[in-house]
Amino acid sequence: MAFQISHPFAASSSNTYTRLPTMPSRTSSTASNPKDDAEDNREEQNHDWFDLNLTEMEGHVGFRGLFQNKFVLGVTCFATLGGFLFGYDQGVVGNVLAIESFGAAFPKIYTDASLKGWYVSTLLLAAWFGSLLNGPICDKIGRRRDIMCNVVIFLLGSALQTGATSEAYLFGGRAVAGLSVGALTHVVPMYLAEISSANVRGSLVALQQLSITLGILVSYWIAYGTSHIGGTRCAPEIPYTGPLLNGSPTFDPFHDVPAGGCTGQTQASWRIPVGLQMFPAVCLGFGMILMPYSPRWLMEQGREEEALATLSLLRRKPADELSVRFEFLEIKAEIRYAREAREAAYPNAGRIQSLFNNYLMLISSWPKFKRLAIGCLVMFYQQFMGCNAIIYYAPTIFGQLGLNPNTTSLLATGVYGIVNTLSTLPAVVLLDSVGRRPLLMCGAVGCFVALVIVGSLIATFGSDWPSHPTAGRAAIAFVFLYDVNFSYSWAPIGWVLPSEIFPLHLRSTGISITTSTTWMANFVIGLVSPIMLTQLAHGGTYYFFAAFAVLAFLTTFFFIPETRGRTLEEMDAAFGDKATDKERERMEAICRELGLPERALLAA
Repeated sequence: MAFQISHPFAASSSNTYTRLPTMPSRTSSTASNPKDDAEDNREEQNHDWFDLNLTEMEGHVGFRGLFQNKFVLGVTCFATLGGFLFGYDQGVVGNVLAIESFGAAFPKIYTDASLKGWYVSTLLLAAWFGSLLNGPICDKIGRRRDIMCNVVIFLLGSALQTGATSEAYLFGGRAVAGLSVGALTHVVPMYLAEISSANVRGSLVALQQLSITLGILVSYWIAYGTSHIGGTRCAPEIPYTGPLLNGSPTFDPFHDVPAGGCTGQTQASWRIPVGLQMFPAVCLGFGMILMPYSPRWLMEQGREEEALATLSLLRRKPADELSVRFEFLEIKAEIRYAREAREAAYPNAGRIQSLFNNYLMLISSWPKFKRLAIGCLVMFYQQFMGCNAIIYYAPTIFGQLGLNPNTTSLLATGVYGIVNTLSTLPAVVLLDSVGRRPLLMCGAVGCFVALVIVGSLIATFGSDWPSHPTAGRAAIAFVFLYDVNFSYSWAPIGWVLPSEIFPLHLRSTGISITTSTTWMANFVIGLVSPIMLTQLAHGGTYYFFAAFAVLAFLTTFFFIPETRGRTLEEMDAAFGDKATDKERERMEAICRELGLPERALLAA
């Protein structure tokens, strides 16, 4: 059958749309009554559509499915540079805090645990605000342009940090960069989810976490390499006079720095790794000019022909291909239904009121509130299981576990970054074949075991690591084991689940709230971790994080549904979003008009 697609949805004078041709029925009707004949044809057409499984039509799952559509894979890999920027900052800040030339330039930050926490957390607090603010902005200007605008903001913040000569510039730069980082972690997973097909959506969005871990890894090794510029010590000729760590004195920037500044390690050792993050940001900003818009956002803006063409481009199939038409009509039906439902619920709402209505609709019913609660809890557990406490303060932690704080701990931190990256790969392969729930539960159990063992070893041997080197090595090994379990589970799925569970008209608003949750939790962890690591002796910090691993397991087991293999338009069924009779009639009418079966919106 040939289809005319040049103007598939030209509006008529009555504001009705000409729908795409539908599948023919398997048998011709023999009914003599025209009304019965039409009803039989509709039932047979729905029967044909009902047999279709969009996920299966779109191809393979897992690793094999990723390479089936190399265009979307390429777009995804490029867009995840936004995650790379976040990961790079996560990794570089911990290493910079351990570099002596940085301590010589900013001695208060280097020595004061509370101020050190605020230095890390300034970016996190700004990111919280940036992710919340970005929800309505992203809906207005679109996903692609939103990414480009935030790259410009990120470059400004990075430049301020790189050239900082005072604490005010340093904190100001982190605040400005934080606004953009928060916005990018909101928009990039949403953009990836909206351009992905259902069969590989989990794997593609998981690439966001892989990009974050690559950013962490690159920053670790760059900081480790640059820490040797001019030597590893600020002034090799001056003996350390700072507090004892593992029986040896440490660097004191107030007393161990010559009058003219460092004679060994130069300021380039920390300015170079901070400044290098501007290069991938520039690449992302210019590259997004060539990337496609989200077809779902285009449809929401009424640009239907462009949406169909973009969907065809992303799926690498003709616009009249059955699977492309089916997905296109599902998106159109969801948008039509959401618009009519919103107008019925909030008639005569102005522009400002409509903005607030999106937040009200997220708590208007239990199924929608359940989506919001699950998204926020997943992001909360992602932080309160301790991942970023270890990432931000890895050199400090490895120093406390018996390694040399100036050299060996930085090297161990670099190895941690390698393990972090490699352990994310199983999620990319397994998310769309095994599912979200099994990985979340296995990861929670593995993290709990590792954290309890590390805490127990610290409680038993932490007061004298030099006398118990085997226990120290075992503690370090279980820190790495914790990293493995977290990296294939909560780290990537924390980005995947929120990006896919919300309906389109509430997606940007919902994801802005869930992303802000991870940033607020991240802010708290970044602020209190140096204090906890200093004052909670006997492994208390690790027991604290282990308790949240238990809560994460129970939450997953009892509350989180499996979303593997469902299209974004089929999430209502996964969350039990049952329609009233009036809403069902509205959905049925939309489906009939577009030539879709009722199950496209009513079930999955």
